[in-house]
Amino acid sequence: MLEKIDLNVTIDKAAYRSAKEALSNKLGVLQRKVFELKIPVLIIFEGWDAAGKGTLINELLMPLDPRNVRVHNLKNETYEEFNRPFLWRYWSKSPEKGQITIFNRSYYSDLEYRQSLDGVDLQGLMNHVNEFERTMRNDGMIIFKFFVHISQEEQKKRFEKLQKKDATAWRVTPRDKDENKHYKKLLEKVNQELELSDKNGANWTIIEGHQKDYATIKVLNTLATRLEKEIKDFENAPKIALKPLIHDNDAQYDTEVLDHVSLDQTMTGPEYAKALNDCQKKLYLLENEIYLRRIPLVIAFEGWDAAGKGGAIKRLSSNLDPRGYTVYPTGSPNDIEKKHHYLWRFWRDVPKNGHISIWDRSWYGRVMVEPIEGLCMLEEYSQSFQEINEFEKQLSDWGAIVIKFWLHIDEKEQLKRFTERQNNPEKQWKITEEDWRNREKWGTYKIAVNTMLLKTSTSNAPWIIVEAQNKEYARIKVLKEVIAAIETKLGKSKK
Repeated sequence: MLEKIDLNVTIDKAAYRSAKEALSNKLGVLQRKVFELKIPVLIIFEGWDAAGKGTLINELLMPLDPRNVRVHNLKNETYEEFNRPFLWRYWSKSPEKGQITIFNRSYYSDLEYRQSLDGVDLQGLMNHVNEFERTMRNDGMIIFKFFVHISQEEQKKRFEKLQKKDATAWRVTPRDKDENKHYKKLLEKVNQELELSDKNGANWTIIEGHQKDYATIKVLNTLATRLEKEIKDFENAPKIALKPLIHDNDAQYDTEVLDHVSLDQTMTGPEYAKALNDCQKKLYLLENEIYLRRIPLVIAFEGWDAAGKGGAIKRLSSNLDPRGYTVYPTGSPNDIEKKHHYLWRFWRDVPKNGHISIWDRSWYGRVMVEPIEGLCMLEEYSQSFQEINEFEKQLSDWGAIVIKFWLHIDEKEQLKRFTERQNNPEKQWKITEEDWRNREKWGTYKIAVNTMLLKTSTSNAPWIIVEAQNKEYARIKVLKEVIAAIETKLGKSKK
């Protein structure tokens, strides 16, 4: 791919000045349209060391309003980033709607210098990268990817020039010298990455980097031309009104997963007290072990209103070291979260290696609440199942234990619990008008839940249905399932 690039292209000074002025003015106008239309834009700069990426970024920034631009230099990982999944820092730094974000180096550089990362091979990580970019494109993001290309001889010449001056010699690092020494070997790997990730909507633009003026004009022209087209397409696209996508007795989505769940299990008194004590002690020891082994644990709780999610989480966490876990109650997204992809806020709170994240409701609101309340389009709803499965697989590939609980009760039991809460002054805060309103849509929610369970129960993140008609039984089952999942990961399973 790169071998065929002619690096001797140039532009004369007069043509450069004229083109730069025109393109700079156009980019200023286009940036304002991007902000007005709330379109997120991601610009990735990759390339050889000393190819001039920093200079090109500076040239690009000049015509832009700095209030709506973010630049991230991503050469070295921080401690927090090192202890999170491969894509965590890129998710957390992805642009808001209406914002332009520039990555000076990205996940492609991470892959270039590592044959494997956290036990996942290059192809596996490249799949994660392609999934990330596809997910962002599906959410309306415009992605530009520039690879700034220079020859081995040109790179060596630039390094030598930098080393001649004390003020710039520090910029040539041992890794830079190693890159030039092994240029031809790295070239093969770079070509492979470019070919594997040159996808529709996130294609690579190769920038011939020998002459700065030519490279600058090519970057500015590529951005202006495509932004103009993307904005026009966005403005001309038919406007689809949001409406509920799932209705009661909708056979298109209905399955019978929950119809086969028996709810007659019970556990009370001394049996429950002993099981609770035993499980909490065992879980405390296992928490220490996964911390020492640096194994992260992700637990998502879903279920009917009043099914006992809060009570189960309380028993799960009450004997754990509070420094090692966090419980995240998930409500409607706030204004900042609405400016990002719906998975952004969950990626943001993925635990560090050896830590535990517990979600009281989770990313599954996307395929339960949103389609019923008319908060997403049909295409977005359909895509979400794949996006969620990929998210969970990426966590699993990273080494995390992923556990998902659906706490199940029947309509009669829910009404009983609602009534008890309504009549108890100390528990009235637990019941809201929205709970009663959602209860009227029980049949619709059941269809959504059945579909969710069927489409997102995978080998790396299976759903565990918890029979929650009896609260004590449900709490013990949750504890035992978490213990079993950790022991399996540690190789202690008796199965």
